[in-house]
Amino acid sequence: MAKGLQGCCWTMLLLLCAIQELGAWAVHTAAEGPDLGQPGDPTLLASGRVKRGWVWNQFFVVEEYTGTEPLYVGKIHSDSDEGDGSIKYTISGEGAGTIFLIDEITGDIHATERLDREQKTFYTLRAQARDRQTDQLLEPESEFIIKVQDINDSEPRFLEGPYIGSVAELSPIGTSVMQVMASDADDPTYGSSARIVYSVLEGEQHFTVDSKTGVIRTAVADLDRETQDRYEVVIRATDMAGQLGGLSGSTTVTIVVTDVNDNPPRFPQKMYQFSIVETAPVGTAIGRVKAEDSDVGENTDMTYQMKDEEGVEMFKVTTDSNTQEAVITVQKPLDYESKKVHTVVVEALNKFVDPRFVDLGTFRDQTIVRVSVLDVDEPPEFWPPSNTMEVQEDAHVGSIVGVVTALDPDTANHPVRYAIDRSTDTERIFDIDANTGAIVTGKVLDRETAGWHNITILAMEADNHSQVSRASLRIRILDVNDNPPELATPYEAAVCEDAKPGQLIQTISVVDRDEPQGGHRFYFTLAPEATNNHHFSLLDVKDNTAAVHTQRVGFNRQEQDVYLLPILVVDSGPPALSSTGTLTIRVCGCDSTGAIQSCNSTAYAMSATLSPGALIALLVCILILVVLVLLILTLKRHHKSHLTSEDDEDMRDNVIKYNDEGGGEQDTEAYDMSALRNPASERHALPQWVQSPDLDFSVFRDYICRKVEQADEDLSVPPYDSFQTYAFEGSDSPVPSLSSINTWSSGSEQDFSYLGGWGPRFRQLAALYAGRRGEEDSEES
Repeated sequence: MAKGLQGCCWTMLLLLCAIQELGAWAVHTAAEGPDLGQPGDPTLLASGRVKRGWVWNQFFVVEEYTGTEPLYVGKIHSDSDEGDGSIKYTISGEGAGTIFLIDEITGDIHATERLDREQKTFYTLRAQARDRQTDQLLEPESEFIIKVQDINDSEPRFLEGPYIGSVAELSPIGTSVMQVMASDADDPTYGSSARIVYSVLEGEQHFTVDSKTGVIRTAVADLDRETQDRYEVVIRATDMAGQLGGLSGSTTVTIVVTDVNDNPPRFPQKMYQFSIVETAPVGTAIGRVKAEDSDVGENTDMTYQMKDEEGVEMFKVTTDSNTQEAVITVQKPLDYESKKVHTVVVEALNKFVDPRFVDLGTFRDQTIVRVSVLDVDEPPEFWPPSNTMEVQEDAHVGSIVGVVTALDPDTANHPVRYAIDRSTDTERIFDIDANTGAIVTGKVLDRETAGWHNITILAMEADNHSQVSRASLRIRILDVNDNPPELATPYEAAVCEDAKPGQLIQTISVVDRDEPQGGHRFYFTLAPEATNNHHFSLLDVKDNTAAVHTQRVGFNRQEQDVYLLPILVVDSGPPALSSTGTLTIRVCGCDSTGAIQSCNSTAYAMSATLSPGALIALLVCILILVVLVLLILTLKRHHKSHLTSEDDEDMRDNVIKYNDEGGGEQDTEAYDMSALRNPASERHALPQWVQSPDLDFSVFRDYICRKVEQADEDLSVPPYDSFQTYAFEGSDSPVPSLSSINTWSSGSEQDFSYLGGWGPRFRQLAALYAGRRGEEDSEES
């Protein structure tokens, strides 16, 4: 049936082309150039229309033509053609001569190839009419178009797949999930070949699709992720607006159902039991419980809390963010003797609750946790846990500072013994009674040396010293007034020779190592030995300072240049203690403004000497100079030794060192051993290096001299050839030579048995030489 419809279509299109061709005789084109008719031209027809040279219309050709004959496209014709064949029609442009052929006589155009509108929608060509004899253009060249007429030969395609969408569970009906779009390569402006409608092939129970837009929506409101978390929906796209005979394509859309918090947490058990020893420190984990949640992601995040007062006081529950488990830990020390079992309630609740689903029920659950406390042998406990004591610094040795008490918390209530951790009281300033816990002084105390003492007290069971407790004890030494006040510094003052009476020359302050609770209060007065003093006066300012003023008019440093003023300082006690300090006053010469210019001869001497800081700086400079001189001398000496080493290197001797040990007598691969053993070798026999008058070294001496002369001529290049001579060890050596060269014949006359006495390293060498000598003896025999 499809073939019949297609044949009908071709017939209708051919008729259309024929009608268009007939209508072309009455159509006139513009841009004909000089051939266009002018007003008054006899070529004007009676109807008033202008006659033109070219007669044709726009051509159409149907795509995908499957006939055996070339497809007729259209005809070009000139009005000057009288049908005698004198005009030759030609075409050029896209496809001319290959796809499109023209009859030169009739002007008929045929398509010789199967065309595809989806690949090329139109072809632009140019037509010419020439005189067949002269090949001259009879009409101006004109351009025309051959359009490829579309047929429905392309099915819709989903080009953006695969499609994956998502929708939240329990979404209402009609919730948009996603949109799919198909494209059709046919001409959307011609017919319904590219008009697409959408439909659901599979999955229509849960989803629908808009036939025009391709938007997929939910068809039900009870999508449950916990039941099914994804759906495979097949969407079909059909062209020809879904009419019969249209082409179609399909695609599979994966729709993932996302989670919402519609399930509350639930404990699998209604009771959990744990046990822990009573000595477990605070923060120890007792156990873990977990509530299950069918949701996923952050909808399973939950928090846990204690719901009863006992649980809140004794235990702490936290949430492990990785596993969403409740971690129960000890918050307060446990005591088996006080309570053996603790029963608490743990509640789990979702962290993120969706208000849309609160009507589904409460999103929390509870369980009971029972914690059993296990008894252990515990060390004694200090009671009360006091950690501060006080004692007067003038307390006698053996005075009681205080008493510490520790009790055994176990039911057996063992007796307790006490001790001091001597690592905290190395000087043994305090002692403790092992039975009563009374702490006494062991040495004389001094608050000014150490005002606080931190010691550690040990309490242990009398019959089990491994059960020991420790307690830190701070002992404060209370102050008593046992240190007299003293001048803050050795005061020295200066007074001008022209000083006026009542002039302030110095303010005095004092220090006291004691620290009375009511604070310091000092009293100042001149010492009794200064009662006859008429030069200076002392005024107690009442703020623990005193002021020294001049009491006479002018001073003469020629008569007296230094005055010593004794000052008596008394504290407030009790008991009141005092001391006497001396203020040194120097008489100096001053300018008109009162600035000191010079003092007595002692002052001159002091000014001429250097201060300690200046002396240190001077010594540092001298030390730096000495170090620099030594460094320069060291560098010069190093430079000379370097030059000497370079001169030594200038000698024309090359010392070549080889670290290859070799394989010994058994190594026959590296060297030709037969050449060493055969005395009849082509090599000259090596001479025995002993002093002999028959040996002539003139050849070697001449060779060495020539090499030395060559090296001396070119000082920049080291000699690459060298000849080394090695003489015998000397007549005074107690050990004979070991060299195998020291022989005139292949058979050695030496006895190597003495090598065995040199140690294990030479025994193998002795065995080798002895074995070689035995072989040679056997060969000679």
